[in-house]
Amino acid sequence: MCFVCGLKNRAGLQASFYETDDGALVAIFTPGKEHQGYPGRMHGGIASTILDETIGRAVMIGSDKDVWGVTLELKVEYNKPVPLGVELRAVARITEESARFFSGRGEILLPDGGVAVTASGRYMKVPIEKIAEFEESEFGWAVVPGEDDPAYIDF
Repeated sequence: MCFVCGLKNRAGLQASFYETDDGALVAIFTPGKEHQGYPGRMHGGIASTILDETIGRAVMIGSDKDVWGVTLELKVEYNKPVPLGVELRAVARITEESARFFSGRGEILLPDGGVAVTASGRYMKVPIEKIAEFEESEFGWAVVPGEDDPAYIDF
């Protein structure tokens, strides 16, 4: 039931995440009318949410998949309205990392490649068992290949 990645959460973004060869994490999602702020525009809080999730997950690329990012600080800048009903991408990269903490940057890209929203955040690395009672198989958290998965992600 994760609001961002829960593929069965009808009210959520149902984002799919992909790692790129150059160390970025890309979330592909299509906001719907339930994600509206102003008419026809995604709510700013939801834009912040997708960026927080994408940056926080980027630390898992090439590392221990049992360590997750817990948000300590997030700064968001809104540049352009985010439309509803079109496929969008959130792209994130880790900018700094130590044994216990990491920082990252992310952006929501519009279909024309324009940057709608940017964020930077600071996170603490925490094992999933210290965050919540969690069983991957019970919650459907797994790599789920799909027929529509892109072979290449242009961002």
